[in-house]
Amino acid sequence: MATTVGTRMERKVTDMAVVRHNILKDATSIQEFADGVNLLKQDFSSGVTTAALGFPGAAMPVSTYDMFVLWHFVDMTTLTPPGNASGRNAAHRGPIFLPWHRFMLLLFEEHLRRVLGAPSFGLPYWDWGADGDMPVPPPVLWTIDAAVGGTGEPVTTGPFGFDAMNPSASFRVFFEQDADTGAILLNREGRGLRRQLAQAPGFPLPTTAEVSGLLRDEPSYDNPNWNAFSLGFRNHLEGWRTPGPSTLHNGVHVWIGGDMGFATSPNDPVFYLNHCNVDRVWEAWMLQGSRTYAPTQATPGAPVRHRLVDEITSFVSQATTTPAEMLDVQALYTYDALPA
Repeated sequence: MATTVGTRMERKVTDMAVVRHNILKDATSIQEFADGVNLLKQDFSSGVTTAALGFPGAAMPVSTYDMFVLWHFVDMTTLTPPGNASGRNAAHRGPIFLPWHRFMLLLFEEHLRRVLGAPSFGLPYWDWGADGDMPVPPPVLWTIDAAVGGTGEPVTTGPFGFDAMNPSASFRVFFEQDADTGAILLNREGRGLRRQLAQAPGFPLPTTAEVSGLLRDEPSYDNPNWNAFSLGFRNHLEGWRTPGPSTLHNGVHVWIGGDMGFATSPNDPVFYLNHCNVDRVWEAWMLQGSRTYAPTQATPGAPVRHRLVDEITSFVSQATTTPAEMLDVQALYTYDALPA
């Protein structure tokens, strides 16, 4: 019997939920993730072009992979409410952060299964806390050719490396955020992926002790004023009020650097490994307590897309969901292990 999550998200699964594995402990996940990402970079089945999206010049097809990049950029640069001082937007710095990214991961995972022809594929996660426990983070993720490649501007190793002798066959970044203006830019030729691993002073990787402290010390999901200054689990995990230097989710973006430092951060496939681990930590928090979310729909003055049953829309699909529908997705996937 097929199962659906929510009333509007039309995603169906079989009786058995897929399992999301630690990418460093599952060779199949490593290979399938790399293969799937590169297939999505070459998948233009949506028929969307740059002209349709308002970019000037001749129309270029936009890959399914790059549609996710653009979705993240649009929602991260859409302030809710407009002009708010905390920078709260349609995906970050507010309660929506965790359900929004869970929805994004579900849709991305679905597309990976489609292009791989692998209905049991589960999006892998990178347990950055385990790496952060090491005096020098182990290089496995960044050096194994079948994993994600290394550092550089551009990255030249691994399945997402750039080959200057054969750029058309390389993993290329076409959409990037201008560092000065914040605008989205189209690079018609495409460039190589950029990373600056461990180059940001004062931003080490998080540790398992920090994750354990988060799970132990934050009984409430979120609190007024529902922004980057709020107390609670969401803001602690997102990284705006984390005690200590690593700042959890935010710190991982900074530690990786390069393309991970912008609203177009899904340009780096590691974005999905990071957020899958963030989702895993959220799942552990909910299982040790309850599947709660705040603000409720009755909260006065809460902006649209932040309350319990406000709609979350997608730039890459007609499917929609709500935070309420993202609280229990065990029918869709589980994790091979949860942090404690």
